[in-house]
Amino acid sequence: MKSHLLLLSAMATMASAEPLESLPLFNGKDLTGWNGEGYVVEDGAIVCTPKGRILKSDSRFANYALDLEFKLTAGANNGLGIHYPGHGDPAYTGMEIQILDDAAEEYQDLRPYQFHGSLYNMVPAKKGALRPAGEWNIQRVIVNGDDVKVELNGQQITAGKLSELQQKFADHAGVKRRSGQIAFCGHGDKVSFRNVRITEWPPAANVAGVRAAGFEPLSEGKDLSAWKVEPGSEDHWTMVNGIIKYDGRSTAEVKDLWSKKSYKDFTLVFDWRWSDVGKKMERPVIGADGNETGETVEVEELDSGIYLRGNSKSQVNLWNWPVGSGEVYGYRMDKKQAAAVRAAVTPKKKADKPLGEWNRTMIILKGDRLSVMLNDEMVIENAQLPEIPAEGPIGLQHHGHAIDFANVWIRED
Repeated sequence: MKSHLLLLSAMATMASAEPLESLPLFNGKDLTGWNGEGYVVEDGAIVCTPKGRILKSDSRFANYALDLEFKLTAGANNGLGIHYPGHGDPAYTGMEIQILDDAAEEYQDLRPYQFHGSLYNMVPAKKGALRPAGEWNIQRVIVNGDDVKVELNGQQITAGKLSELQQKFADHAGVKRRSGQIAFCGHGDKVSFRNVRITEWPPAANVAGVRAAGFEPLSEGKDLSAWKVEPGSEDHWTMVNGIIKYDGRSTAEVKDLWSKKSYKDFTLVFDWRWSDVGKKMERPVIGADGNETGETVEVEELDSGIYLRGNSKSQVNLWNWPVGSGEVYGYRMDKKQAAAVRAAVTPKKKADKPLGEWNRTMIILKGDRLSVMLNDEMVIENAQLPEIPAEGPIGLQHHGHAIDFANVWIRED
């Protein structure tokens, strides 16, 4: 197993390319994909009204470039929230990039980290690139792992390392986050936003290393050629910049995504993240023996999984339950199985990263024995799956929640 640990670590090597395709976050017509109060759509732009406060995206994002245009009125104040968890003040529960007519007379005594483009209260922006109130500005925000950068009208005005800021601002909750929703942070002043687009890219992967180890890609290129896309799923399971994206809204009879090829023994490595925001629900606490303890915890309900050998019972769960991802629910819940079987398919610990961040997973299936590693932690080790089929395809399963997959590689063992 040690060699698999080394391989998984090797996949963390930086080897990413500049993304090519951007997607709209605002359709120019209405606020589909956003929720909040005090914002309207006028002339193809999102406009903050006197009642405008927080308008947040319905989706979470991790590594991306956000492009937008904005227009200020005289003295207007707003903000762009990133890594926002959906509650509280985005400047502190997430991070806020200042959007401000800092040329206005009332702002002449601002502190350096309050001017336009600053990472509010932490990183000051360079001045001089902001156009006068009433003119459209072009802004790009790059959020890539540890790095945050802001470009305004073709000039880089802000750059920060989140790891360094986390040490400097130890009490700031938002700087510890590496994913979240995007938000406009209004103060009742009229500010307009248009052409809001996002370009996402997957986590870096040591492609040469995994190829040398005998793995073949299941998510390479610009299409889903390795997968069966059922009629009704074409616009819902898509490939964007190497990311397999599912929006949770397929109308196909078979909504899951199945590999065209069948596999016997294999090692599967892949990244995945929740792009969705789930509803709060109570979910059971599971003991090490695979039985419910009688306690429940309120979680944000999100649910998906990986079907092994074409079999729904042998599903490795990806979800936000207290027990953590990696569980094989179909076997744990089967009271006909031996106690040792049910205990073995229960994760040793919850190793999931915070919602919205990328998780790196390895599934090893040999005969009827399963091991699962999640974020360098062995959560399932040599668990038996009695009567699992000897061969079958791999399925990316879902329960109506938006989810991303990337760097999907498989080796037949």
